[in-house]
Amino acid sequence: MPVIEADSGVVTHINVFTVSPANQQALVEALTETVQAASTVPGWISASIHKSFDGTKVVNYVQFESHEAAQAVTRHLMAKGLIQRNTQLGRVEPGQYAVAYAIQAPA
Repeated sequence: MPVIEADSGVVTHINVFTVSPANQQALVEALTETVQAASTVPGWISASIHKSFDGTKVVNYVQFESHEAAQAVTRHLMAKGLIQRNTQLGRVEPGQYAVAYAIQAPA
């Protein structure tokens, strides 16, 4: 389960895919396979896959221990052809982020 905390040093990739509704579920399944492969690489922390209700977006939220770990995971997935396959299913706008602020409801 992702833990979202400011100033933790965690590197977050947020990839927003635009897809045709006919490809949304295929992309979700492809990303599921991709994050399962990524989870074997040291430094990978977690992943969450989100799909829009209108069928046109899929968002992949992935956490890594460091920039180096993120790069190692990317190299691993590229070597397996998984990133290339995913981008054939939808157009991606990738981004790498640090959490600047987080808040949650009191317990």
